[in-house]
Amino acid sequence: MTSPPTHRIQLRHLTCFVTVAQELNLGRAAQRLHLTQPAITKTLNELEKLAGLQLVVRGRQGARLTPAGEYFLGHASAAVDAMKSATTALAAPGAPSAPIRVGALPTVASVLLPKAISQLHETHPDLGITIITGFNDALLDGIRNEDLDLVIGRMADPEALNGIEFELLYTESLALVVRPEHPLTAFDTPVSMPRVLEYPVVVATSGTIPRRHTEVLLQRHGLHLPAGCVETLDISVARTLARRSNAVWFTPERVPQTDLDDGTLVRLPQPAPGSAEPVGLFRRTSAPAAGTETLAGILRRLALL
Repeated sequence: MTSPPTHRIQLRHLTCFVTVAQELNLGRAAQRLHLTQPAITKTLNELEKLAGLQLVVRGRQGARLTPAGEYFLGHASAAVDAMKSATTALAAPGAPSAPIRVGALPTVASVLLPKAISQLHETHPDLGITIITGFNDALLDGIRNEDLDLVIGRMADPEALNGIEFELLYTESLALVVRPEHPLTAFDTPVSMPRVLEYPVVVATSGTIPRRHTEVLLQRHGLHLPAGCVETLDISVARTLARRSNAVWFTPERVPQTDLDDGTLVRLPQPAPGSAEPVGLFRRTSAPAAGTETLAGILRRLALL
């Protein structure tokens, strides 16, 4: 049996495939790559013929990766990221790389960024990172004014994205998190929300998306935030209160992942319908700074885990 001619796969095939995998929509992928949708379809067909495998399922509801496509994505992303980094490095060969200026919402900074930076330094130990936390609007201004190279934040209104590219990393819903010994963990099924509010509450500050979702969730039960609740975007403060008291922490579900993994916090089985929010990368549509694409690629791969 003749092996598929994989040696003929080109960078344009990989770039097209990675973009479709990120957008899960051929039309949006075409817009990002400044191509027509038929051109995207043709390039995918070429790639699948060269690979001898179907990688993407196309349908009216969008696109999704096959198991072979999921496996191939990590390798394709690494190849595309490596080429972008190499191209950027050619612009100033031998020159020291300036620190990557990363903006992040307080509620997302601790999710992927620490592990991504560790992986980046395995191959680029001399590349500095400057991290700025703030609200979404301020971070987008930082991208627009070239004060930041990359932002990890929540999807904004389309009119706020002029000259800015958004790439989805993951979506997350609101979670109610407590210490393992909390009285509410005695129940395997959701308890009434009034009973939850019998305990101290830790929530995000006013004007943030997690706070809005918290208020909407309570309103669905005919409730409002109780007096005496703690409002903070400081993850260390919220985590400590939840771990050392009977406080109930209303938080985006990925924020306390490390605590959930090591068992110092647990998630209550309380549903929060309608609270899913997209989190992703914001970059200028112009040429990226050195190292930015490498970091973006690492964040992209970590989001798939």
